[in-house]
Amino acid sequence: MLLAFSVAPSGQPASGSPVSSNDDASVHDAVAAAVKIVRESGLPNRTDSMFTTIEGEWDEVFDVVKRATEAVGRYGSRVSLVIKADIRPGYSGELTGKVERLEDAISRAE
Repeated sequence: MLLAFSVAPSGQPASGSPVSSNDDASVHDAVAAAVKIVRESGLPNRTDSMFTTIEGEWDEVFDVVKRATEAVGRYGSRVSLVIKADIRPGYSGELTGKVERLEDAISRAE
């Protein structure tokens, strides 16, 4: 499965939280905590300006998303999580394979 997700905190961190409030409303520190968990998982992944996409089996992918969401939760009183999944049993290497097929189609269309 390929799973793209975006996770961000909102609200103020809980009292006594080890994370301080950021006055510029940026969430980059929280997102960095989530992406660090993704990268340390060992699953194939890619992060862009809006989403992080990971590839793996259902249970391992959702375990990573859960841990990343929990990490972001330290930065606010709420967490917003958006998920989009491509579930295609029997396929792997699709993190790059889908893009390669797209680029090939574009070059043939020119």
